[in-house]
Amino acid sequence: MRAGSKPPEAPGRGRRPAVLAGTVGLLFLFPVGYLLIRTVTLGSDFRSILVSSTTLRPLLNSLLIAGSTAALSAVIGTTLALLVARTNLPGRSVWRWALALPLVIPSFVGATAVLAAFGPGGLVEFVPRVQGFWGALAVLTLLTYPYVYLPVLARLSTTAASLEDAARLLGDTSWQAVRNVVMPQARDAIVAGTLLVFLYGLSDFGAVSLMRFDTITRVIFSSQLSDRATSLTLGLVLALIALLVAAVDRSAAARRRPVAVLGTRQVRYRLGRAKGPALGLAGVVLGLALATPLLVFAFWVVRGSSTVGVGYSGLGDSLGFLLEPTLSSAAAATLAAAAAVVVTIPVAYASVRRRSWITESAGAAVTSVFALPGLVVAISLAFWAIRAPGLLGAFYQTLPLLILGYVLHFGAQALGPAQAAITGIPSRFDEAARTLGAGARRRFLTVELPLMTPGLLAGAGLVLLSTLKELPATLILAPIGFETLATSIWSAAEDGFFAEVGVTALVLVTLSALLTWPLLIRRGLRE
Repeated sequence: MRAGSKPPEAPGRGRRPAVLAGTVGLLFLFPVGYLLIRTVTLGSDFRSILVSSTTLRPLLNSLLIAGSTAALSAVIGTTLALLVARTNLPGRSVWRWALALPLVIPSFVGATAVLAAFGPGGLVEFVPRVQGFWGALAVLTLLTYPYVYLPVLARLSTTAASLEDAARLLGDTSWQAVRNVVMPQARDAIVAGTLLVFLYGLSDFGAVSLMRFDTITRVIFSSQLSDRATSLTLGLVLALIALLVAAVDRSAAARRRPVAVLGTRQVRYRLGRAKGPALGLAGVVLGLALATPLLVFAFWVVRGSSTVGVGYSGLGDSLGFLLEPTLSSAAAATLAAAAAVVVTIPVAYASVRRRSWITESAGAAVTSVFALPGLVVAISLAFWAIRAPGLLGAFYQTLPLLILGYVLHFGAQALGPAQAAITGIPSRFDEAARTLGAGARRRFLTVELPLMTPGLLAGAGLVLLSTLKELPATLILAPIGFETLATSIWSAAEDGFFAEVGVTALVLVTLSALLTWPLLIRRGLRE
């Protein structure tokens, strides 16, 4: 062998990562595949189920609330990002991170706070209580606009200032420069964030249920035991809609052009007389989305409750009742995060280092399942476990099945950072280790894995955060008696134990904020 040449790999070793990645991809396709097979074997009549008065209107309502929330969030998120990144808005450095904080509040927690804040008996009685479509739209929009705000803000922080300077020199006004130069550069980020909000609105269960707005998620949840054919069929329909939206997003991503980055200088436009309205918009949005829920929870905690027999009735009471849900939440979230990283590493590695149609398909399978509502993933796993033969049937309502549901639903959050981490490792490191005679396994363990660790930890943190807030999958798959912070809030809200809701929600929001700040918000807000 000539000096400097690379030692050949063992026969078949180069195919192992692709085979392993393909196997993982098939695992992630299981929920949709099982829904399809069971729907066919049950002989479900798609047409009669979909056109039924009990399912057609909820399905249309789901599309309506998802589309409306996505459109409104796109407008609010883009406007706020533009004000922060491109204007002389007073206090820009504070608004920059504060406007992203509503992301840490689960939708059902926000809905509970809004219902208690306004209307008769609420903190602000002269403001009418809003429920139904408008209530669900308000809550979902206020809590999901950061999904548009963050990517648009990141994009606007890296665009080329020279293009805007040229437009101004050619006679464009500030508004014309923003419309003709800035917005086209941010269009891809706006579309990506808007599609994510659409999927969130389509899959939401907690907020729409509390707001008494009948959607398809309510029908699927309520019919899971009484009418499995309807539950499976509607779950498959919802899955196909979600996968279609994910396919549109991937197709759009493939056509996206990179935005020119010519330095760090950014153009700032003067607001003039619009400064007051701009501050008002940012203040109202942040006040309703973040301050209102936190104030409501704090008020409930201080006021306490006159109800006897609840876990928390006021200041001075022991918080021991939160110990078990907190430990359960932490344990389930930690296990899910670790499992998601381990399961998705083969796909991440093979899709970057051993690219083929198998590895590309495996990566697409993992990311597509993330588009599915957690309710659909949980329904498919629950029905499978109920009918599974022999010892497999013992997995129904067990912790391993719950963790599997979390991993399948949130695995894409671990895959993305892992792929980015592997892409950032220079190939010359691997080539140098190979030249020195290190085998594939040794190169991975001693060279690549240590360099991947920051990305793997970031992905694990995202899965951890999402798992802490997950409600429908936990309600369906959790073992009997297994209570998390999310399910504790849901149960206490249904029973009207608002002091207990308040203190539990504050614990959940605090944990979510601590995880989200370093792993998501801080990363998304970097200049």
